[in-house]
Amino acid sequence: MSAHEGRLELTWTNKHLRLLAHEDGRYEWVSPSDYRIAEVRLLDDVTTVGEVGANRARDNLLIRGDALNALRSLARLPEFASEYVGKVKLAYLDPPFNTQQSFLQYDDALEHSVWLTMMRDRLAQIRELLAPDGSVWVHLDDSEVAYCRVMLDELFGRDNFLATIIWQKTSSRENRTLISTNHDYVVVFAKDKKAWAPRRNLLPFGEAQFARYVNPDDDPRGAWISLPIHAKAGKGRRATQFFTITLPSGRRIDPPPGRCWLYTEGRLADLVADGRIWFGPDGNNSPRMKKFLDEKETTGLVPTTLWLSDGVGTTQTAKDETLTLLPASVPFDTPKPEALIARIVTIASDPSDVVLDGFLGSGTTAAVAQKMGRRWIGVEREASTIDTYALPRVSKVIRGEDTGGVTDASGWEGGGGFRVLEVAPSMFDADAGMVFLAE
Repeated sequence: MSAHEGRLELTWTNKHLRLLAHEDGRYEWVSPSDYRIAEVRLLDDVTTVGEVGANRARDNLLIRGDALNALRSLARLPEFASEYVGKVKLAYLDPPFNTQQSFLQYDDALEHSVWLTMMRDRLAQIRELLAPDGSVWVHLDDSEVAYCRVMLDELFGRDNFLATIIWQKTSSRENRTLISTNHDYVVVFAKDKKAWAPRRNLLPFGEAQFARYVNPDDDPRGAWISLPIHAKAGKGRRATQFFTITLPSGRRIDPPPGRCWLYTEGRLADLVADGRIWFGPDGNNSPRMKKFLDEKETTGLVPTTLWLSDGVGTTQTAKDETLTLLPASVPFDTPKPEALIARIVTIASDPSDVVLDGFLGSGTTAAVAQKMGRRWIGVEREASTIDTYALPRVSKVIRGEDTGGVTDASGWEGGGGFRVLEVAPSMFDADAGMVFLAE
């Protein structure tokens, strides 16, 4: 009987097989029993940039090679496994979207089943590396997002789904299409939702949020905002939450229809005595709770699922950032703005946590993680992409020569370092369907 008998399951051609990634970018269907699928390759030293330590596994790592091979090496080689298995707090993946287009830096036209298998195997390996309170953020567009979401349900469990973020990647209208597509998706799963919930970080206030805090009654505790003190009446509410309030003006009010007060009459009286209930300047308004700016629970914003371009930038913002930093290079085709990655890093990790990007591309995640004081691992298959974009970009960050992106917001002035590693060649060769040890 199938392990998924009687369960909702996404199926595709050759789902029971595995993919072998070749150096030229080709994928080959092979049996799960193929020796090459379970092969653990060494990670060879290439170079270092900036300050590194004696233990290379504890350094920031830029790895050249296929993501699955690199991730398996991190999980199976003892020197790396002790540092990363069950310890990665945030994995951000910006894989090829499978748009059936060809970009300058990579081909984005895999057969649908190949793309799904490629992603499944890498996400399964990432799950092993994630900390119990870790999360994975998968950046996609409409080409594969629906299928990937169902696959993630299967890998991580539907109960561990957190959200699907909508990012406004452009603010302009494309008039050559039937409907102008202005957004991407970021699908977010926790390894364990219950463990992730208490470690999720709030987003810092901006000027608009601070401007909402005022002090019209000269409260010595400082500026505040007011919130309603009624809630939906339903299961779990007590009879003592339904009563009539007499306002300072003498007017009597009841909870709105279908609502009840958040507090009992006695608790409300205590809050009034403490000056935490606002009845308006004339004492005739419906009561509202005062939340002070310097109180812990008001020091940040709960993340929402709609991320507009004016807050996290656009694809054009990202191209401008890379062009400013690497003016001699042709702009990377599909970069992401630093502010977008910084928001993800802020929500899902703390300083010194490990951040992983399995499709590093132009190096945005590594650059942002470095500026924000996180440890990071970036994996990129294309050597030309590393040499042209990721390596020089992050090197400039280390040297303090990157003044754009989130440099000012994070207070970055340079420092630190990283190692460049390369996934070693396979120990196997194949001929006429036979797999054997290479010379």
